[in-house]
Amino acid sequence: MKLGVCYYPEHWPESEWETQAAQMVDMGIAYVRIGEFAWSRLEPQRDRFSWEWLDRAIAVLAAHQLQVVLGTPTATPPKWLLDESPDIVAVGADGRRRGFGSRRHYCFSSRTYRAETARIVTAMAQRYGGNPAIVAWQTDNEFGCHNTTVSYSDEALRAFRLWLEEKYGNVETLNRAWGNVFWSMEYSSFEAVEAPSGTVTESNPSHRLDYRRFASDQVASYNRLQADIIRRYHPDVDIVHNFMGYSTGFDHHKVGRDLDIASWDSYPLGFLEQGRFAAAEKLAFMRQGHPDFAGFHHDLYRGCCNGRWWVMEQQPGPVNWAPNNPAPLPGMVRTWTWEAFAHGAEVVSYFRWRQAPFAQEQMHAGLHLPNGEPDVAAFEAAQVATEIAALDTGADRRSSVALVYSYEAEWIVEIQPQGEALSCYHWTYACYTALRELGLDVDIVSPQASLQEYRMVVVPCLPHADDRFVAELAGLTVPILLGMRTGSKTESFQIPGQLPPGALQTLIPLRIARVESLRPDHAEILTLDGADYRAHYWLEWVETALPALMSTAAGRGVWFKHTTATHPGIHYLATWPEAALLRKVMQAIAVEAGLAVEEVPPGVRLRRRGEVQFAFNYNAHPVTLASREYVLGEALIPAGGVAAWKGR
Repeated sequence: MKLGVCYYPEHWPESEWETQAAQMVDMGIAYVRIGEFAWSRLEPQRDRFSWEWLDRAIAVLAAHQLQVVLGTPTATPPKWLLDESPDIVAVGADGRRRGFGSRRHYCFSSRTYRAETARIVTAMAQRYGGNPAIVAWQTDNEFGCHNTTVSYSDEALRAFRLWLEEKYGNVETLNRAWGNVFWSMEYSSFEAVEAPSGTVTESNPSHRLDYRRFASDQVASYNRLQADIIRRYHPDVDIVHNFMGYSTGFDHHKVGRDLDIASWDSYPLGFLEQGRFAAAEKLAFMRQGHPDFAGFHHDLYRGCCNGRWWVMEQQPGPVNWAPNNPAPLPGMVRTWTWEAFAHGAEVVSYFRWRQAPFAQEQMHAGLHLPNGEPDVAAFEAAQVATEIAALDTGADRRSSVALVYSYEAEWIVEIQPQGEALSCYHWTYACYTALRELGLDVDIVSPQASLQEYRMVVVPCLPHADDRFVAELAGLTVPILLGMRTGSKTESFQIPGQLPPGALQTLIPLRIARVESLRPDHAEILTLDGADYRAHYWLEWVETALPALMSTAAGRGVWFKHTTATHPGIHYLATWPEAALLRKVMQAIAVEAGLAVEEVPPGVRLRRRGEVQFAFNYNAHPVTLASREYVLGEALIPAGGVAAWKGR
């Protein structure tokens, strides 16, 4: 468990670097990320490199035994490059070209930009590869941020046609897969295929899904281009990328295959303001963040690189990019830091060392004020540094519950939501919340992951369940929950011939004959254990001989369980229950799995790392836990506070 910071030496007089490095050491900082936005300073003109300032910055940090994470500057191609090659920019679905003046304006498919990327990354790797001060490289910065994964440029269309030809082999196969006989959409060649934009009404969902898959693959291959160059010149150091919160534009698991460490940028307050949370939740958690947002992404990114992950950017105070930007509660930055460590983080790095006095992020807080004086978070970071030196938690361990999440599933539901409130991400998040409210630790895994060592498996929404995944589930002997829309589409985005849930009918004998999406202001009444609850957004009409464990007031079953001689129970949930009911469903299945459940106080979350159990209070008021021997904090956890003890 180490602390880091994001630092921009090019923003400050060189005469201050020594002092700032010494202050980092005094605070307990061990890692420093630099360079990820510095292309115009590294190469002011084509092939006129200016390395000396970066040489000196690295030397200053190394002299203070600070370990450097060096970023490639490709998220910010400089103006001279755009003037030379205007074709490198991305194009929106509206046909408008991205302009210069911020960041992430390039197109992943641009052959010119890929060549320029290889050139600058090679130059950096040749100069700094083997430098003992550099312990990791970060590729680019925040792939997909600002909705920049998908481009509709001519270069993207050229690459898409090649991608289709490689996938389908001939255009007749493509026409069948996409169902292009509908509306006379058949193509005579791959060169005739256009991007799925600009149509009079909705474009073919199969076409759109393949375009999303293609765009995702472009991100993965672009990241691989950089990673391969870095490994050639600087083997045996880690390569990392900093992913984002609520970022679903590309398959992070595919990108993670070419990384050593996954990291993400954790801004709990900014994402609360931007996210789809109820107004009451936004008010209650205004200065803390939603209790599950950080934890969800910690567990998600832990599953991207074989368990190795960091927080590369931790919110230290008010940000500048949300609709409203409140300050964290006193102690909240410390709590967020400890929560990341509790979920298995190796490093938590704060953004940024010192607040910028200029440009777009001048209202974004740092550990220090623009004048260099320490801000509130500086003291909280220093406190954590002291605490982690004294607390040995042991190694993180596998959780008991696997929650399966697929980026492709998100695209499918986004392309064809069938209802204005439907979202695979938010439904998965609701399932995660229900499990965490029961005190359960959760691993969020891809459909390609092995599930053999888990004691309970939850699949909230997986419209396309391929043969490998169905076989993986068939080999389990633990309780499984399949959620709505799972198995509802083929790989080509068609309804299965045997109706949903497709091949999963071999595991649970039921089929979905009809679905309906419900108005957001309507609720179906469900009864369980003599109490009435509400279900929202989605309702499936299930045909089966299995008895219903729960039904609507009209008698339509929505929760079914199939048990065999070798399997304790495969469950199917055909609607989106309210939070209290979803928690009861999860509790029943967890008990069936033999898991110890503990309904924690509202706003409190538990997480175990090694031998230490942590409790995090996301409430704006204190919470009292049971008396025990605490190794961090005490039974009375203050608002936005943390406590920890050994044992259960």
